[in-house]
Amino acid sequence: MRVDVRVTAEADELRSLHNWLRADTDIHRSSSLTLQEQPPESGQMGSLVDVIQLVTDNGWSAASFVVALAAWKRTRPQDPRIEIRRGDTVIVLTQCSDDEIDSVVRALETPAADAAPEA
Repeated sequence: MRVDVRVTAEADELRSLHNWLRADTDIHRSSSLTLQEQPPESGQMGSLVDVIQLVTDNGWSAASFVVALAAWKRTRPQDPRIEIRRGDTVIVLTQCSDDEIDSVVRALETPAADAAPEA
């Protein structure tokens, strides 16, 4: 399964989240994390880090992933908006309440109708 994570903040915040997730043993063991860049727009120098791409295996825990996102978000001085995309499903993590975390976990654990078969 592939999950993309965007953060509405500076690129350094996305890198911070990437490092946070890589340091989480459960996530690191069951998934591959990469920073994906978007091509520079006209007049920009270099590319921008746009998204964290997470590719998971069967041992992946959506709950561990969402709890790690919420824990990172709570450490930030600003209040970044975290957008999680899986196929055509987009989920936004804003308040990190228990109900919101449960809702995001359920959405990630629900089989995606538009998901391509695993190779």
